[in-house]
Amino acid sequence: METINLNRLAYFAAVVDTGSFTRAAERLGITKTVVSQQVARLEAELRTALLLLRTTRRVEPTEAGRLLHAPCVMILREAENAVGELAQTNAEPMGVLRIAAPNDYGASAIAPTAAAFVRKYPACSIDLILSDARIDLVANQIDLSLRVGWLNDSSQQARRIGSFRQLLVASPDLASAMSVDEPAELAASPFIANTALSDPLV
Repeated sequence: METINLNRLAYFAAVVDTGSFTRAAERLGITKTVVSQQVARLEAELRTALLLLRTTRRVEPTEAGRLLHAPCVMILREAENAVGELAQTNAEPMGVLRIAAPNDYGASAIAPTAAAFVRKYPACSIDLILSDARIDLVANQIDLSLRVGWLNDSSQQARRIGSFRQLLVASPDLASAMSVDEPAELAASPFIANTALSDPLV
């Protein structure tokens, strides 16, 4: 027996359901010739007659056709259900989304957005991990990580979604006590380093 083209089962089932090549073609939105050809090829692949032309208006299945029709209907229905479930899944997010973000940015920007997202899509929940430390995305099963700075691991896919700037700041007392005329003189000044940066001293 040749390899069966399962797409032809839909043509065959439509003919049996409607009792006519013409009505089957109308249901499928194709020509009667295509339906007839596809059913003929299915019969050739199965090496058996599936349909019996009883009258000019009605097509009846043979015994082999009746045996094949019932499983065909089940297969096509299951396929339609699977496609429908997939379409529903694509239309509305479901499941758990794990997001990692820096403490400050995560608390001020990501947390409110995550809360609004969950309100809009109640079938989806968000596990928000806030940390300034570098997190192993694979080991912690992170779906999305928002980072401030530069990407060190080239194996990770990244997209720039914004920019930031760094400012040199000091308390009023410290600023008045400092006498700095050149950038090089800043090295001797007291400061707080951001250890989340790859090189805090630069």
